[in-house]
Amino acid sequence: MAHKPQIKVPATYFRGGTSKGVFFRLQDLPEAAQVPGKARDALLMRVIGSPDPYAKQIDGMGGATSSTSKTVIISKSSRPDHDVDYLFGQVSIDSAFVDWSGNCGNLSSAVGPFSIAGGLIDPARIPQNGTCTVRIWQANISKTIIAHVPITNGEVQETGDFELDGVTFPAAEVQLEFVDPAAEEDGVGGSMFPTGNVIDELEVPGVGKLQATMINAGIPTIFVNAEAIGYTGTELQDAINGDAKAMAMFETVRAHGAVRMGLISHVDEAAKRQHTPKVAFVARPVDYTASSGKQIKAADIDLLVRAMSMGKLHHAMMGTAAVAIATAAAIPGTLVNLAAGGGSRNAVRFGHPSGTLRVGAEATQENGEWTVKKAIMSRSARVLMEGWVRVPGDTF
Repeated sequence: MAHKPQIKVPATYFRGGTSKGVFFRLQDLPEAAQVPGKARDALLMRVIGSPDPYAKQIDGMGGATSSTSKTVIISKSSRPDHDVDYLFGQVSIDSAFVDWSGNCGNLSSAVGPFSIAGGLIDPARIPQNGTCTVRIWQANISKTIIAHVPITNGEVQETGDFELDGVTFPAAEVQLEFVDPAAEEDGVGGSMFPTGNVIDELEVPGVGKLQATMINAGIPTIFVNAEAIGYTGTELQDAINGDAKAMAMFETVRAHGAVRMGLISHVDEAAKRQHTPKVAFVARPVDYTASSGKQIKAADIDLLVRAMSMGKLHHAMMGTAAVAIATAAAIPGTLVNLAAGGGSRNAVRFGHPSGTLRVGAEATQENGEWTVKKAIMSRSARVLMEGWVRVPGDTF
């Protein structure tokens, strides 16, 4: 029996924030994968090494975690005042599908550097030394992201002294602005709070009635109080990811919250929408030890946040969830705002499993509706490998 040889596809393996992913220029993909559909999904799953019943992704570029099972497609933008279109695909580890329902905030920090190095930005826009501003259209959620990318000697600067908890080594800082981050997708639009409330009572089978803040900002997110579900907010990954009962509980909360947010019509649909919404739990600040052994003092943070991603407790914090945290913290009366002490605030520093992160947002209320014009945070990005990724020729 004849077997087709492998094909080579130009690609770059990038770390962006606390995530890693395989980046492609749209024009470099095989013709059948240049449009949405089964061929594209099949290609990306094979690149990452999914679906894998062993959940290790040994035969692909994935790292067997939600943070490392990611793909990105970049193209020049035809939209006014935008440089590139950015499409993010979250590849399921053990199931045969790619979730296109949301953004990756961490990998957003690598989009500007990739676009500059990949020739997608007008060379006249790139200074010899300074900062190149890249306007990004986030195609999954129809939002604008502005990346401020440091440039040295005409090229993207990747090394530096910016430290990001959850990333071992320092690198150059990339500042990100998430413009008007309240999501408008899947029929959910016009309101940051799809239920119209900053706090709702969510009935969850097996859990009971939970207070929840359900917000569309950065990524649809369901916030609950840690103590209401038996946690302190200081948990590290092993405390939850090894507990099948806990993970089932979080998935039940997520599914019922997704229905209340209008993202799905029935809880059974949540299994095919793993990337969104996210579930996070919050608590007042206390001292704790981060996963690196670093001591985090209550006096140095405003609140504690832990977030679930693709069914597991995230090792740090998803960038899009950080936008949701910043936005919710800026709005009086949300569970995030109350955990941070309440009142008016335009920035918070929160504790997560790997350390701390500072994020900012400014909220205004007009005619009873809350709006946030911009959320801001800093990340770093670095090329890990570039060249070609290979997949069997009969993949798609």
